[in-house]
Amino acid sequence: MEKILVSILVVFMLVAFAIGGCSMFGKKKALKPFKTEVIHPEWSKNAVIYEVNVRQYTDSGTFKAFEKHLPRLKEMGIDILWFMPIHPIGVPNRKGELGSYYSVADYLAVNPEFGTIGDFKRIIDKAHDQGMHVILDWVPNHTSWDNPLTISHPEWYAKDSTGRFTPPIGTDWTDVIQLDWSQPELHDYMIEAFKFWINLGADGFRVDHPHNTPKEFWERARTELDKIKPVFMLAEYEGDKGFTEKGFDMDYAWEMHHLMNNIAQGKDSANAMLKYFRREWAVYPENAYRLMFLTNHDENSWAGTIDSLMGNSQRAFATLIFTAAGMPLIYSGQEACLDKKLKFFFRDPIEWDTCTMTGFYSDLIKLKKSNRALWNGSFGGKMTSIKTNKERKVFAFYRQKDENRVAVFLNLTKKPVTFKPVMKGIEGDYTEYFTGQKTAFDKSVNITLDPWGYQAFVK
Repeated sequence: MEKILVSILVVFMLVAFAIGGCSMFGKKKALKPFKTEVIHPEWSKNAVIYEVNVRQYTDSGTFKAFEKHLPRLKEMGIDILWFMPIHPIGVPNRKGELGSYYSVADYLAVNPEFGTIGDFKRIIDKAHDQGMHVILDWVPNHTSWDNPLTISHPEWYAKDSTGRFTPPIGTDWTDVIQLDWSQPELHDYMIEAFKFWINLGADGFRVDHPHNTPKEFWERARTELDKIKPVFMLAEYEGDKGFTEKGFDMDYAWEMHHLMNNIAQGKDSANAMLKYFRREWAVYPENAYRLMFLTNHDENSWAGTIDSLMGNSQRAFATLIFTAAGMPLIYSGQEACLDKKLKFFFRDPIEWDTCTMTGFYSDLIKLKKSNRALWNGSFGGKMTSIKTNKERKVFAFYRQKDENRVAVFLNLTKKPVTFKPVMKGIEGDYTEYFTGQKTAFDKSVNITLDPWGYQAFVK
C-alpha cells in the first residue's frame, strides 16, 4: 500500500511539474510580458559569469588552492565568480562520503574542508583587486538536519502529520529538511545572514530553488542589501513568479539549454530556436538579464558532459550564448575541455590543461566585451532575427547598439549549408570575427557554413 501511495504521489508531482512548467524539465507555460524595476550593478553591464566548484577545482579542494587560479580567470576575462555553497555540510543522513553542498549546516560559517572564513575573505579581496566580483550560492528552501536553527527555531520548519521535520515533498532529498516560509522571523534571519556576507565583501547571491519562497521577500531583501552596496542577484528559476520584476537581476534560460541539446541530437531544428527567441522577445523586457549556459553543476553531474550531449555543436552553441541577449556562464573546467561527469558527493578533481576550447572561450569573451552591441540587457542591443531561405537549418540574427553591430549566422545541422540572408537595412562592410576576413554584405550575398558552422560579422 505504501508503494502504491508513493507511486501515486510521484505521478501527481510529475503532472504538476508538467502543468506548472517547472524549470527542472526545461519547460515553461505561456508567460505574459512584464517589466522589471531592477537596477543592475554598473559592473554587470558586459559581465561573464563563472561557476566555481571548490571541492573539485584542485587536488586539495581548498580556498587557498583555488586562489592561485584567480589571475588565470582574470586574464580569461571572467567578471563574476559564483561559488557553489561554501557552508558546512550536514552529517545526519549525509549522501555519499562528503555530502551535498546544498545541505547547509550553518549559514554563517564555511565548510572546514575548504578552509577558514579568513581564507574565503582573502579570495573576495583578491578578486576585487583584479576587478572581479563574487556571489555566493544560497540555499533558502531547506537546511541540513543538524543546522542550529532546528534547535533554536524549530517553528521555522515544515512538519509532517506527526510533527516531525520533513524533507521537501516530492524529492529524494533525504539529507535536508524543509523550511517554512510562512514564518516572518525566518525572513528577518535570512536578511541578516545575507548582510553578514555582504559586509564581509560578497557582491550578491545565486539563490537555489527559490520556488517555495515568496517573491516579496526577495524584493525586500534586495532593497535592504542595496542600501549597503549594489548587489547582483541570480535566481535558479524560469517561470511566472515574477522574481525578476524587482528582486533578481537574472534568471535561468533552462528552456534554451534543453533546446540546444535537442537540436544537437537531431530532435529539433533551427526553426525551433527562432520560435523560442520570438517568445523571449515578447515576454522579457530589454533590460532583463537571462543566464545562458551549455552546462552547469546540475547538468554536468546528472545529465552528462557537453561532449556527450552536444557533440560537435559545442562551438556553434557557445557562439550563440556569447552573442545572444543574455549573460553567458562558464562552469568549472569547461574551458579545459572537461569531459567527465564530476561526482557530486565525493572528491573528483578536475584535470587542468589547455585544450582547443581554452582560446576559443577567451576569444568569445573578448568579442562580447569589445562590442557594445553584445553587452547585457539594455546596456547592449536588442536581438533581431535575420531572415534566410534555410530557416530549418540556419539561425541568424543581429544586435546593434549605437554604431556597433554584430551579425551572427549559425548552421544548426551536421551537414554543410549554403543560404541567402536578407540583409536589407544592415548592408555594408563587415569583418568576420574568427577569421578576420572582410566581407561586403548586399542583397545578393550567399553564405556557406560547415557542419555546425558559425560566423560572427562585426561592424
